[in-house]
Amino acid sequence: MTTDKKIRPIHEYVEGILGGNRILLSRAITMIESKKPEHQSLAQEIIEKCLPHTGHSIRIGITGSPGVGKSTFIEAFGTYLIREQKRKTAVLAIDPTSQKSHGSILGDKTRMDKLSINENAFIRPSPAGESLGGVATKTRETMLLCEAAGFNTILIETVGVGQSEIAVHSMVDFFLLLLLPGAGDELQGIKRGIVEMADLIAINKTDGDQIDLAKSARKDYSMALHLFPEKESGWTPKAVTCSSQEKEGMADIWQLLLDFQQLTLANDWFENNRKQQLKNWFYDLIDLGLKHWFYRDVEIKQELRTIEKKVVAGKISAAKAVSQLLEKLI
Repeated sequence: MTTDKKIRPIHEYVEGILGGNRILLSRAITMIESKKPEHQSLAQEIIEKCLPHTGHSIRIGITGSPGVGKSTFIEAFGTYLIREQKRKTAVLAIDPTSQKSHGSILGDKTRMDKLSINENAFIRPSPAGESLGGVATKTRETMLLCEAAGFNTILIETVGVGQSEIAVHSMVDFFLLLLLPGAGDELQGIKRGIVEMADLIAINKTDGDQIDLAKSARKDYSMALHLFPEKESGWTPKAVTCSSQEKEGMADIWQLLLDFQQLTLANDWFENNRKQQLKNWFYDLIDLGLKHWFYRDVEIKQELRTIEKKVVAGKISAAKAVSQLLEKLI
């Protein structure tokens, strides 16, 4: 048991989270993100006790290239959900981590100032670290605790567009891609995999002199979406326009989300997808655990740099070097 005086008994965290205490929720998430073994152990116990109270939300991934207005959209959409639909909304905003300083801005609360002070909203910025697609390693666990705390809508904002956004897609029910007006030609620059994964494309910033461009872009993407294979979910992806600044289009997007949920619940895809995600998560954690085990091994640490130098010098192939190291581990 940790000697950290700030750590409370496990039951206090669990009771606080289930009671909607955002301070204790935040502290539990901090332990999830901590690299200290004692914090990790406590966090896992908290998650286990909260697990029966999870799963009762709709999980939405939101992605788009930098400058598309993800944070502004999330604030407008989250505010709409809370005010008009009376839903408790959690935003898990993944901030990019600098590869040089390894620092993270963590500024989403300042970009969503109105939403962040709403008692029915919870915003948690987390550094992306080195995890695939800018998704914090512990985002899944954080999502579970938010659900246990009563948040029935989870919005996961990703760093940006890239092939590795598959990591986000693998933990949400619905995948929303935000694009800019006048982006008809941008279809060539967006990786096919991202558009193919999208359940909905929203052309954001549809206001002022951008309206005609946005309508044109919506038509282009509507046509493009029909070129992709039919989704296993049975859902036909749509393209719509919206304006985060003018708070327009939020009701339409929410209705499409409800239509998606109704369809996929009826054909059992929703539940089956959740089960498949849990299975994938299980194997992802095995891979992560094996990687940590490898690099923590004393013999491996002693041999690693020596063999690395041989590989770089061309004295041994990378494949044979890895094989030798793995044999030592086994």
